Amino acid sequence: MQVSNTNNVKVYNLSTGKSLPAWLSDRKKRALQNADSDLKNRIELIQDFEMPIVSNCVRVSEDGQHIVAAGIYKPRVRCYDVSQLSLKFERGLDAEVVKLHILSEDYSKLVFMQCDRYVEFHTRFGVHHRLRIPRVGRDLAYHEPSCDLFFVGTSPEIYRFNLEQGRFLRPFTSKATAINCCGINPAHHLFAAGTAEGRVTCWDPRMREQVGELDCALSSVTMETEINKVPGVTALKFKDTLRFAVGTSTGQVLLYDLRSNKPILVKDHRYQLPIKSIHFKPDMDLVLSADKKSLKMWNETTTKPFVTIEPEADINDVCLVPNSGLILKANEAPKMSIYFTPSLGPAPKWCSFLDNLTEELEENPQSEVYDDYKFVTKTELDGLGLSHLIGSSLLRAYMHGYFMDIRLYHKAKSIADPFAYENYKKNLIQKKIEEARANRVKKIKKLPKVNAALALKLQDEEEMQKSTKVKSSSGILQDNRFAALFENPDFQVDEASEEYRMVKPLISKNQKRLDKEIASAQQVQVDNQMEMEGRPSSDEESSSDDDKEWLTEMREQRKKIKQEKRIRDLKQEMAEASKTRMYEINEGEGSKAIQSREIQKRNKKLSRKSLGDRISYGDGKVSSKDTNFLSNSHSTTFHLKTNEKNQKQREADRLHHQERKKLRRSAGALSKKKCKP
Repeated sequence: MQVSNTNNVKVYNLSTGKSLPAWLSDRKKRALQNADSDLKNRIELIQDFEMPIVSNCVRVSEDGQHIVAAGIYKPRVRCYDVSQLSLKFERGLDAEVVKLHILSEDYSKLVFMQCDRYVEFHTRFGVHHRLRIPRVGRDLAYHEPSCDLFFVGTSPEIYRFNLEQGRFLRPFTSKATAINCCGINPAHHLFAAGTAEGRVTCWDPRMREQVGELDCALSSVTMETEINKVPGVTALKFKDTLRFAVGTSTGQVLLYDLRSNKPILVKDHRYQLPIKSIHFKPDMDLVLSADKKSLKMWNETTTKPFVTIEPEADINDVCLVPNSGLILKANEAPKMSIYFTPSLGPAPKWCSFLDNLTEELEENPQSEVYDDYKFVTKTELDGLGLSHLIGSSLLRAYMHGYFMDIRLYHKAKSIADPFAYENYKKNLIQKKIEEARANRVKKIKKLPKVNAALALKLQDEEEMQKSTKVKSSSGILQDNRFAALFENPDFQVDEASEEYRMVKPLISKNQKRLDKEIASAQQVQVDNQMEMEGRPSSDEESSSDDDKEWLTEMREQRKKIKQEKRIRDLKQEMAEASKTRMYEINEGEGSKAIQSREIQKRNKKLSRKSLGDRISYGDGKVSSKDTNFLSNSHSTTFHLKTNEKNQKQREADRLHHQERKKLRRSAGALSKKKCKP
């Protein structure tokens, strides 16, 4: 049970709490109820007061002994006996129920308007009769004096079916395009219908003609109202002989007097959602109006709010149990909601124990549905290694996965990933530490304009040495002798220079050594223990590796510097050559005359090699000495035609030699000494 206290009015939600899956056996349900204290102590006012998926409408019989509800899926109707607090019967239907009405004082005569234009009449034993109306219906009303049943829907006609004669009568014709709702005044039996154009038309069943029309669309619009279309009438309810309430599609409730064409007052829900139902509480001058999101109770003279109930699921229908504070709701959820408000009235006689219980109850958090079961998918089962249980009684197939016992899930999870909880705990602690650090005031470091990176590095080193209690050997930032290092631009460190790049590997080596010293200071006990056991420390083990890394970095930097210097010199020589030889080269020969230094060196090396090596290097192209290019600007190229057959033979021979090399056995293992005969 969940208790909410809004505006000093307590509202008890009797439908919250743990629920057991419907596919469990009765024996298993009893075992779970005895084992779980939450299930054992929960309040289940009416047993199985739910639908498979969604409930559409709910009604209470006139004698107050039966509750009739309709829902899906599949379409069905359920009747509950409140004296037994349990389900009396359940019947399946062919289509979804739009509206239902109880014709008798008990459950013996029921009528259901369905979405496929059929109307079904049920009695105690089952379906009595089934008829079809010309258009899709939206609401119905029963006129007791004449036994006429009125149907309204997506047409201007109001269809009449006489239950005594068993035939349709001439319909009433209105000027509307569609009619959304209808109602009959219980005092003088005036019939009223709310149209999609925002009008209420009133008919006298005795005269069979229209006696008045009321325009509610303009009255519902105020200066603060934002509308995009004409407000239609979606709910209608009579209070007494003269007063009635009208609900619009834009979320306003208008109270009218039959003697006036202007509303007494207008109440706006401010959700811009159509009003679904309206009820009156005459002894308290309260109006209960509901849209999809909330049920509002407010005073009918001052529009002062009394209390508001906002359920988690959308509301489809509301039923107020007469002369009590119990409210039943049909909503977009399997469970139908039950709310008890002691301020509205006492509990009904069939659940009078609620008055004693509500005085002792306290607020309890709402628990999840199926807390004893875990829903897992096929992928999660494979990860847990439980895919072999598919088809057994330990897994229950549901939609795209399976339900399994929560204890089995936790056990399999701990086996599959034993350190999951420890990792989760560490991550949570680290996250909280970071959140706490984020709130701290960060110290702004003042950096000089010259050698700012060096100054920042020195500041970080000093902070680390202070935190680890290592003696600080460098006080360059505080020493006045080095003040010019951070003020004079001539002392700016050029990281692109050759000297800096050659020294950078040594700097990184020293930085690594400093980091290791700080780490070793934090683990003094571990190092001492390792020395006592005679094992080398971590610094001794990795010193040789650090030297190797430093040497390799030095060699790479030296190679890069030499290569960059060679390229720079080559560009300079090419520029000088182009300047000096510009006047010696004729037009048209300049592109052939300018050759790079690298190409000349390659040609010199090729000239010293044999013809075969030159052919293999030049892909079958042999050129005369390219050193003569600058003198006569002529070259001769020899193209050797290679026979395709010979080329294939050479390739086959090469592969054969490679294979023989792999299979060849070395004779090095044979002894040179001769064995005696």
